Amino acid sequence: MADNNRAKAHTVLLVDDEPDILELLELALRKMGLEVDKAGNMQEALKKLAARRYDLCLTDMRMPGGDGLQVVRYITQHNLDVPVAVITAHGNMENAVAALKAGAFDYLSKPVSLDQLRVMVKSALNLPHVAPVPGKGLLGTAPAMQKVRELIGRVARSQAPVHISGESGSGKELAARLIVQSGARHDQAMISVNCGAIPENLMESEFFGYKKGAFTGAEKDRDGFFQAANGGTLFLDEVADLPLAMQVKLLRVIQEKCVRKVGATVEEPVDVRIISATHNDLAERVQHGKFRQDLYYRLNVIQIQMPALRELREDIAAIARQLLERLRGDSQVHFSGEALSALQGYGFPGNVRELENIIERALALCSDGVITVHDLRLLPDEPRQDGRYTLGGKSPLPEFLDHVEKQALLEALHQTNFNRTAAARLLGLTFRTMRYRMERLGITDPHDDENPLSGRTKDDAD
Repeated sequence: MADNNRAKAHTVLLVDDEPDILELLELALRKMGLEVDKAGNMQEALKKLAARRYDLCLTDMRMPGGDGLQVVRYITQHNLDVPVAVITAHGNMENAVAALKAGAFDYLSKPVSLDQLRVMVKSALNLPHVAPVPGKGLLGTAPAMQKVRELIGRVARSQAPVHISGESGSGKELAARLIVQSGARHDQAMISVNCGAIPENLMESEFFGYKKGAFTGAEKDRDGFFQAANGGTLFLDEVADLPLAMQVKLLRVIQEKCVRKVGATVEEPVDVRIISATHNDLAERVQHGKFRQDLYYRLNVIQIQMPALRELREDIAAIARQLLERLRGDSQVHFSGEALSALQGYGFPGNVRELENIIERALALCSDGVITVHDLRLLPDEPRQDGRYTLGGKSPLPEFLDHVEKQALLEALHQTNFNRTAAARLLGLTFRTMRYRMERLGITDPHDDENPLSGRTKDDAD
């Protein structure tokens, strides 16, 4: 039995030129039941990696004759199935970020916290050796989407912060969930936070928690988002909406891996992977002083750009069929050829989310089991390549302005399922003005004439 246990023990390669640190780390890892091999410099480490398979490599960054980045690159370039973490000088996040971009799994800062070491090792050894199919659930086979799937497969095995950018409705949260499902933290909590939905005066207590009596109404201790995500992943959606004061606090937590509850006197360590997303251009917000540059670099270690649906034009018909198959249930509803052609020529300002809404509405309106162009209720426009209407030499200014106004009214009406009262409220108009403009531009409500189940009146009395 003892021989079997020894055969199954995980093996760790420690790389450091300081014997005292090697001994300390070795003792800590052996207490965890791990087998330890050591190398005193980069060259010796590369020889050991070439001769034997390891379950984890932990290397110092600064060593005579070579640095830890060379070890990371060697493992990445030779496709070795070895998670590698680096040890950096205290406060030297530049080295840590460089290592993560090169393919490191995680990093530790000196002086090494044995508690953080144990957490990191357990996380690394839990990495799936056979990862799930990356990007499963992201529809489309266009090169832009294939690139996204490839990136998801690569970053899933890392603990590096990931920033996902893209237009609203392009699947940013789905990409974040796929990263988590394919990584070491797949069996731990993923906490999603909409940064734009939290009042500024509550942000610190919501993110970091608070102690009893910290402020009026704090009747007991409460954990924040970071504590709830401890061991797992914190997904910061619409991160560009964070106020500058909160950005400073978030930066410190990412660097120190510790949080302090409101009203507390001591910090507590947290082990959280950060994935962020926004439809805004973070780099542009940095230039305008609305987002801290140092936080931008910490969050944007690895960037994934979600393509807009109009960039996947060759995939639109296949994506629409897959969504219809999921939404139609046991029915045999299908698209007409003209309907699919119309979808392929549409600009989709709302991306896949808008396509899904269009199909849901068409399912309710169609008859005889066929979705026609009329059932799609697309915004009336010429086929758009970039989702925008352009004013050319053939379009007089009044015609262009009418087009823009009509498009704005239709988008608001579609968002509210043609409830004119709600649409007017979205646009900041009175109901009377809304009705007048609809009549002037020839916009009619399809529910009134063709959907007897709507039960609504012309005045949206509901």
